[in-house]
Amino acid sequence: MKISAVIITLNEEKNLARCLDSVRDVVDEIVILDSFSGDRTEEIAVEYGVKFIKRAWKDFSQSKNYANAQASHDYILSLDADEALSDELAETIRRLKENDLLDGYFVNRRTNYCGKWITHCGWYPDQKLRLWNRKKGQWEGAIHEKIELDPDAKTAELKGDLLHYAFNTIAEHIETANRYSDIAARDAYKNGKKANLLIDIILNPVAMFLRKYVLLLGFMDGYYGYIICRISAFANFLKYSKLRSLNRQNTQ
Repeated sequence: MKISAVIITLNEEKNLARCLDSVRDVVDEIVILDSFSGDRTEEIAVEYGVKFIKRAWKDFSQSKNYANAQASHDYILSLDADEALSDELAETIRRLKENDLLDGYFVNRRTNYCGKWITHCGWYPDQKLRLWNRKKGQWEGAIHEKIELDPDAKTAELKGDLLHYAFNTIAEHIETANRYSDIAARDAYKNGKKANLLIDIILNPVAMFLRKYVLLLGFMDGYYGYIICRISAFANFLKYSKLRSLNRQNTQ
């Protein structure tokens, strides 16, 4: 069975080579959908001989579904440019190709935050469906997108970790939280949702911090565990604050 690795990129010169190195001896084709990067992303991709396609950004699901449609093989290994296969996961997929594949496979994603591997905070095991038959499902959701498989799809878990090199600095995390909260607020507004001042804006972020830091043992990850939980709670606050602003602006 042949597999196509599909990656979406925008200014990923710092990450792309690591990602491609991890998959090039595992898959039978690599497809990159790029949103007109202004750095060396295309140059690096060309050096690896990938199928490189440029297209204006839509949203995560639309972009990934379009990229999947450009692949030559039905089985898709979907990666972000800041991700890479661990040696164990790469070997697991190699062996998997020798047999008839199921409809989808879940992997555990392990995140590297400012140089530290995070094992709590709800970040690990961060199980993701990343290898699947595109005839059996597609990406759904404008943000925090996920693959929705057909109800009759058969799945299994793969050994090994998907390594996620998420943030090199705390500033990067804050910037991403701000950007993603914009998308989430607009999506919620489009779907007619409201934000309650007490429940959503005041209490919800507090509850999120306590859940991640205490119940999900974020404190075990030390200083960065605390930072992650605080920024996650702050992102929740931003989402509902922006949603409330959108609703108020359009009712005046």
